[in-house]
Amino acid sequence: MKRIWSNKYVLIVNAISIMVAFLTHFPELITLSNPYSADGLSFPGMHWADVGNEVLFTYLSLLFLFFLNEAVFRFNSDMVSIGWKKVVCSFVLTWVVSNLLGKCFVYLHQHFDVPAIDAMLHHYLHPLRDFLITCIVTGSCYFFHQNRKSRKMLLENQQLRMENVINQYEALKSQLNPHMLFNSLNTLYLLIRESPDKARHYLEELSRVMRYTLQDNESHSVTLREEMEFVQSYMYLLQVRYEENLQFDIRIYPELMSRKLPPMALQLLVENAVKHNEISNRRPLTVSVIAEGDTVEVSNPFQPKRGGSAGMGIGLANLAKRYQLLYKKDIIVKEENHRFTVILPLI
Repeated sequence: MKRIWSNKYVLIVNAISIMVAFLTHFPELITLSNPYSADGLSFPGMHWADVGNEVLFTYLSLLFLFFLNEAVFRFNSDMVSIGWKKVVCSFVLTWVVSNLLGKCFVYLHQHFDVPAIDAMLHHYLHPLRDFLITCIVTGSCYFFHQNRKSRKMLLENQQLRMENVINQYEALKSQLNPHMLFNSLNTLYLLIRESPDKARHYLEELSRVMRYTLQDNESHSVTLREEMEFVQSYMYLLQVRYEENLQFDIRIYPELMSRKLPPMALQLLVENAVKHNEISNRRPLTVSVIAEGDTVEVSNPFQPKRGGSAGMGIGLANLAKRYQLLYKKDIIVKEENHRFTVILPLI
């Protein structure tokens, strides 16, 4: 309830209620302010107290109708989705309650002498005014909801851009760190001496990795096909370095290749698997990438290096946050049966 009646929203609702209350009784006010038409055919025998009560009642009714819509449909909440069905229900409820409030006011006027306008024309205009008030209340509530939703989306987009910049920075730092470059160039140097053809292929794959890492991805999403093309280039670089001690088990159904995920999501998981686990003749490592259903799973045996390295949690936390901002979905991280697994939703 605190959110419903807070600050700017209260001011806007009061301003709309006051304006509509006066505008719906504008003909009576004009007639009353003109001494030549005060007892005319339209509104005979009308007094300031009658019009004042009508205006006050309309104002209070509008406030109540706004409150009712917020209490029932929660137009001003971040956690509620408002579709056309709720808008129609809001319209019907507001119209019915507005009509009932009008009848209550007539009852008070007739049985408790509460000042009100008795002119026939005024009573004939009641259904039209109820309809207009209903349109204004429902329309305003829906406008508030859409405005709040658009502002929230704008804020989330700004957060996403910031997260994307951080992600690109972390990826750039990871790919361009001196250790990684030293290893890649050292491997390339050895290949040039031993196998120029293989060196040329290695250089092509390295350029693909660098190009994908440095590209400006405005969409915040890539297809699984695009991501896998990049990841396979990255895997090739790793396999040249670790040879038969590092293997990859890739099983992806072709129909899933058009699904989407954040850029460099799989690369991060492959990189983590290689960075944080021992890879040697004694303990080779096989990293599995399996896509089926609505998810892609990256897993590997848990065989941490001696002295272990920290920092894996930062990358996973960043990836989880990107999934929340982009798709409102969670990633799954689990460690069981001496195996580390991360499951990513495919969109």
